[in-house]
Amino acid sequence: MSLDNVRNQAKAKMDKVLADMQHAIANVRTGRANIGLLDAIRVDYYGTPTPLNQVATLHVPEPAMITAQPWDVSLIGPIEKAIRTSDLGLNPQNDGKIVRIPIPALTQERRQQMVKQLHHVAEEHRVALRKARHDANEALKKLMKDKTISEDDERRGLADVQKMTDAAIKKVDETSKAKEKELLEFK
Repeated sequence: MSLDNVRNQAKAKMDKVLADMQHAIANVRTGRANIGLLDAIRVDYYGTPTPLNQVATLHVPEPAMITAQPWDVSLIGPIEKAIRTSDLGLNPQNDGKIVRIPIPALTQERRQQMVKQLHHVAEEHRVALRKARHDANEALKKLMKDKTISEDDERRGLADVQKMTDAAIKKVDETSKAKEKELLEFK
């Protein structure tokens, strides 16, 4: 293990946390239809929880509507049930061939709940970034203790890891603020 390996591992972990953050906030609902909103929904497909997008074709025909057309018509009931029981607050309707999911306008109270959920997601990812920093710092201290790197290299490595952490946390904050602004704007 070398100084560069520790830096690269820390960078990879932080990039993974940032990618997960992007995915997590994509599932936080705004006032407009987005297929990513349904990513977390699992449908009971012959006893196996299966992602909705693997059992149906999803479309956004208009800004406040998502449609799910199952490949197997017998799945209409389970799809409707899975969407209704999710915590998204959606009320799907079906016509026997397709499930229509209207996206209702958000109330101010629901927007505030979403913002709280968003802050919680952002804090979880900040903690994950700090853990990645902690792991990298511990690896650097171990390298120094084993006399694989010098004290100067350790200090330089600790400073680099801190800069990476600060940049990643700043990105989490910016992403969170942008999503919060999107949630709170009225349409």
